[in-house]
Amino acid sequence: MELKRVVVTGIGTINPLGTNVQEYFKNLNDGVSGATLITRFDTSLFKTKFACEIQGYEPEKFGFDRKEARKLDRFCQYAMIAADQAIADSGVDLDKIDKDRVGVVVGSGIGGIETLTQEIIGFSEGGNVPRFSPFLIPKMIPDMASGYISIKYGFMGPNYATVSACASSSHAMSNAFDIVRLGKSDIVITGGAEAGITIPSVGGFNSAQALSTNNDNYRTASRPFDKNRDGFVLGEGAGILVFEEYEHAVSRGAKIYAEVAGYGMTADAHHITAPHPEGHGATQAMKLALEEAGINPEEVDYINVHGTSTPLGDIAELKAIKSVFGESVYNVNISSTKSMTGHLLGAAGAVEILACIDAMQNGIVPPTINFETEDPEIDYKMNLTLNKAQKREVNVAMSNTFGFGGHNSTLVLKKIK
Repeated sequence: MELKRVVVTGIGTINPLGTNVQEYFKNLNDGVSGATLITRFDTSLFKTKFACEIQGYEPEKFGFDRKEARKLDRFCQYAMIAADQAIADSGVDLDKIDKDRVGVVVGSGIGGIETLTQEIIGFSEGGNVPRFSPFLIPKMIPDMASGYISIKYGFMGPNYATVSACASSSHAMSNAFDIVRLGKSDIVITGGAEAGITIPSVGGFNSAQALSTNNDNYRTASRPFDKNRDGFVLGEGAGILVFEEYEHAVSRGAKIYAEVAGYGMTADAHHITAPHPEGHGATQAMKLALEEAGINPEEVDYINVHGTSTPLGDIAELKAIKSVFGESVYNVNISSTKSMTGHLLGAAGAVEILACIDAMQNGIVPPTINFETEDPEIDYKMNLTLNKAQKREVNVAMSNTFGFGGHNSTLVLKKIK
């Protein structure tokens, strides 16, 4: 069977750096930090008091009426906002396409954890009267972002969620790629959404010693590759893309942002939270992605790394990259946009693929901000794009996303030819 070509024809996002792709890309390339003090709950008892929140978010500002907003957890609202943008951006005529051949695959690491938290707190404070919202279950389960998008638009192709911690949206996009290239759908709406700035998330990650506790310098706390990095900074939001079969896109005169060239998915088989110290699983994911894409390491111009700003994770990933790229590693731009957005958990991969697309479209590699002090375990001859964006023609971009449980996912994009 001949595999189809898959391209990106629509993009949308809401995240700490912007409520649309234009705002996001500008702040990304300007090196803006999205970190703020947490406003969602009282942090006085928590070790970490900051995160990358979407400031001033109100559902009504994005077209949700009160009744509709009550039915949707915040993560699902974010997904709907980004999906609306991406579908509109694609220019697809909804009255002319075959909706049986449009799928939706949207990942989320923890789904409606905000709703679950509110309901349990309400139960514990309500005299143990078992009164729960009838919307609790549909608001909580991670597949509802995909479900609501399909319901709103009438898309009746494959519809589900992927859940693999911080690799969730990268796995979603890999699945979407397969669905389209195997000819099972003409279009798949894909990406990820997360709204994890909640009491149990912050408390749980604190207990796991995963979050930065640099409260005195929270604006610069996300500092990948810096000697004084002490953990990641939580972020939130959604990134949604329209993956479309190439001939289908060309036939309707769609603009094409990039071609999806290949992916790799592996497991560390090492530890529930820590990466393999030599990055073996990450190495294999990158090799598989490049092999499938038919691209040699020296052809890659930009790598958007997982780069969470954890002491172990950053080093393991750079070791993996050096293992894959050899001497050509010194010719590729590398950056971690989590230094600005924070870590969007299950939505990270999709929001970071958007950063790759912007780099390809505009010839600007976004920076790794907040760097101050060299780590003797890191080779700074690598171009880590420290503190300032750099101009560069980007024809091939790679995105790495790894998750608790040892999940590794790499996607490769290339300019359309």
